[in-house]
Amino acid sequence: MRLNDLKPGAGSKKPRLRVGRGASAGQGKTCGRGGKGQKARKGGYHKVGFEGGQVPLQRRLPKVGFRSAMKRTRAEVTLTDLIKIKGDVVDLAGLKAASIVPAGTEKARIILSGKIERAITVKGPEVVATKGARAAIEQAGGRIEEGAAA
Repeated sequence: MRLNDLKPGAGSKKPRLRVGRGASAGQGKTCGRGGKGQKARKGGYHKVGFEGGQVPLQRRLPKVGFRSAMKRTRAEVTLTDLIKIKGDVVDLAGLKAASIVPAGTEKARIILSGKIERAITVKGPEVVATKGARAAIEQAGGRIEEGAAA
């Protein structure tokens, strides 16, 4: 088999229907658009979901879900992310400089995910660590300062 031998399956491609060519062609007069009405006209258009003036389905159904406004200012940092930071001190400015957290972050939380090999110092009240992350940092010889407990 070669690329130039490939053909669509039998019956999968139908010829284009030519409308408006007389009654004997099967699609004469109204050309398959039915009788009168907006859809029968040229340019008969209405927006997706329009139900003829009835309140559309997307407005009849209740709103679902919640999006926290605080989410934009909070970030989670894994132990493996801390490897990217140069130096031994981890603070919010250092996390932003290393592009670990977005620029708009106000508070970051270090979570236990991955491993940390070197000793680091977590500084500042805006960077906190979970119990497991705290234990892993202290086990690696690091320490946590200034209200950095979650």
